[in-house]
Amino acid sequence: MDNIKKELVVVIDYGGQYNQLVARRVRESNVYCEIYSYKTDIELIKSMAPKGIILTGGPNSCYEEGAPGAPKELFEAGIPVLGICYGAQMMMHILGGKVERPEVGEYGRTDIRYENSSKLLGFMPKESVCWMSHFDRITSVAEGFEVTAWTDDCPIAACENTERNLYAVQFHPEVMHTINGKEIIRRFVTDICGCKGDWRMDSFVEEQIKYLREKIGKGKVLCALSGGVDSSVAAVMLSKAVGNQLTCVFVDHGLLRKNEGDEVEEVFGPNGPYELNFIRVNAQERYYKKLAGVTEPEEKRKIIGEEFIRVFEEEAKKIGSVDFLVQGTIYPDVVESGVGGESTVIKSHHNVGGLPDFVDFKEIIEPLRNLFKDEVRKAGIELGIPEKLVFRQPFPGPGLGIRIVGEVTPEKIRIVQDADHIYREEIAKAADEWKESDRPSWLPDQYFAALTNMRSVGVMGDERTYDYAVALRAVNTIDFMTAEAAEIPFNVLQTVMSRIINEVKGVNRVFYDLTSKPPGTIELE
Repeated sequence: MDNIKKELVVVIDYGGQYNQLVARRVRESNVYCEIYSYKTDIELIKSMAPKGIILTGGPNSCYEEGAPGAPKELFEAGIPVLGICYGAQMMMHILGGKVERPEVGEYGRTDIRYENSSKLLGFMPKESVCWMSHFDRITSVAEGFEVTAWTDDCPIAACENTERNLYAVQFHPEVMHTINGKEIIRRFVTDICGCKGDWRMDSFVEEQIKYLREKIGKGKVLCALSGGVDSSVAAVMLSKAVGNQLTCVFVDHGLLRKNEGDEVEEVFGPNGPYELNFIRVNAQERYYKKLAGVTEPEEKRKIIGEEFIRVFEEEAKKIGSVDFLVQGTIYPDVVESGVGGESTVIKSHHNVGGLPDFVDFKEIIEPLRNLFKDEVRKAGIELGIPEKLVFRQPFPGPGLGIRIVGEVTPEKIRIVQDADHIYREEIAKAADEWKESDRPSWLPDQYFAALTNMRSVGVMGDERTYDYAVALRAVNTIDFMTAEAAEIPFNVLQTVMSRIINEVKGVNRVFYDLTSKPPGTIELE
């Protein structure tokens, strides 16, 4: 991906819960950034010639033996550095300041006061609100630093050494609850780091197509096409880069939404608007046999991931020598799979952590690997893909395999397909009937039905039932790294509940999932 690194800000990951948000805020400033583990060699970081470095939060105490740290050279390389929370404490600890654990910590919304002469924070109002999440705190700054913000319980909420371009904030500017927090990050990367802010989708798409054309040359390419947003954008991008050297293989693993296999073929098949070599593989029974008796979510993901690759290897042999496999991996997939950064593995994505050790292709190409979901959609628009496709509901690679809690069976697949179809149908109907605006304020960014592993007693038609419970999930999100439950009108949920229980055999209860991300994930498994 060297072709897109015109200006780079490096985010060094210390395992905090908001680390992906830091990178997202940098991208929102039209500056490209990547996340790396704190274990990454300083010489490698320097070789990237970053315009700036941001040290994230983390769960450790920087003064304890074995705590994650950084070489002192990092702060002497002449590169602007911004430390956030743990990153700020660690900076002070390494440079000669003092960090201690007081009796009282700070969590949540906190009143803060700023020093107007601060180079980084001088634009802020004298009094404001920030988001704190810490127990340790800086009690003495390193030589050359000046205090630039404070709270009632934290006398050093921010400090800076402008001569060395080192900045430290105890609060979290990346979290939306910090007033003007996004602007703090923007000013760091533009005013202090000197970034021009020219990271935009039009230039990315143009340069990526050129890069792919040069990299692939005359090689044959096989694309994993699911029909979802990510793989669709990847497929069209590759089609523009190498034309008929590309073959798109759509694996219907039987874990798709109702009628989705036929819908994908209608769009990308021989009668669709795109000139793609399209192959559909009906592998339902193959997947059902592999998943029989498997209940653990990670094991299901890895089985689906391995079978996913094996099918492509078989198809590659049928069409002759294939040099490259293309996948629609995006940055949240990479981060949540624990690749690159230091955060805990949340879940293995079938196209990242779920790949088997041996893959019979020269190389795997992931043209969207460094993009967040909303950036993928922007790329799709730049490629001329219709908005109906670009803004369709995201669907995970493992499909309904992770929307069915516990063992996956054909009967459970039928249940969740039918329930999900009703849910999406009623949401669409209610949205169309809404008169106040083109898009109702309550309309979720993503919504689906999932099947829990819970069975309970019910009464239907004066008879006892012992059937499954369906969970309805609906969230609002910008980047799919964080999300909040959507407030769907109660009468809409009642209609959905009534239809599912009356029309879907095997269901006698319907729940609505109110969990945000974090602490949950958008999918159930």
